[in-house]
Amino acid sequence: MTDEKKGRDMNSDPITGAPGSHPVGVGVGGIAGGAAGGALAGTIFGPIGTLVGAAVGVVAGAAAGKGMAEHVDPTGEMDYWREEHKSRDYVDSDRDFDKDYSAAYGYGLQAREKHAGRTWDESEKDLQSNWSSARGDSTMEWDQARHAARDSWDRADHTYATYDESDNYFSSRFDNAPYRRDDDTFDDYRPAYRYGTQTRTRYSDRDWDDNMENELKEGWEKTKGTSRLTWERAKEAVKDAFNMHDDYSTKPYNRGSQRSTH
Repeated sequence: MTDEKKGRDMNSDPITGAPGSHPVGVGVGGIAGGAAGGALAGTIFGPIGTLVGAAVGVVAGAAAGKGMAEHVDPTGEMDYWREEHKSRDYVDSDRDFDKDYSAAYGYGLQAREKHAGRTWDESEKDLQSNWSSARGDSTMEWDQARHAARDSWDRADHTYATYDESDNYFSSRFDNAPYRRDDDTFDDYRPAYRYGTQTRTRYSDRDWDDNMENELKEGWEKTKGTSRLTWERAKEAVKDAFNMHDDYSTKPYNRGSQRSTH
């Protein structure tokens, strides 16, 4: 079994790696209603979607790396598309969002999860053949639904790519991080980097300050998973990721500074 397949079967949390953290996949009926959710934000890695845990206060989930497929929040995505679809030129204003388009957007999100590692062009034939059984009450045929499904697929792709790049970025610099101790591993810090990365996307209009730090401190124990780090040890990595729009070439540890060994 591949790592990616195993990750999906275990339904592991994308920040912590803990199994059984989120439902695997989402049926069309489970996302059609929509509810309060986050908004599209941006980072230096590109645009990302609304993510699991994007609630008021602290953010306790993310989407990144292998085994990430099921971790884009479907409720938040429906909230996003409920507004965004109005600007799309493929939308027929005579059709109802809840009845018609939500099914297509949900199908695209599901498809991206199911076909992780494949392109849209490689997957579309299968998606077309399965649309009739997946569309629920939607009155749209595939040639009408495919544009919304592709839109949703592409948005999820941006989300996954963002967090994959974030992982790669911080892992490549981890050995020289000033807060790293000799017995630390990147796995200890991965949840902290992802926590900070996602928080930045949630609060792009805020700076790191005492209020932000206290909010994130409250959520760390639920977010850390198998990480051995206390909040006091994790917070510098969280802050690093939160401030990842800064020029990392000016960071002292990129110039070979000594890291902590105590």
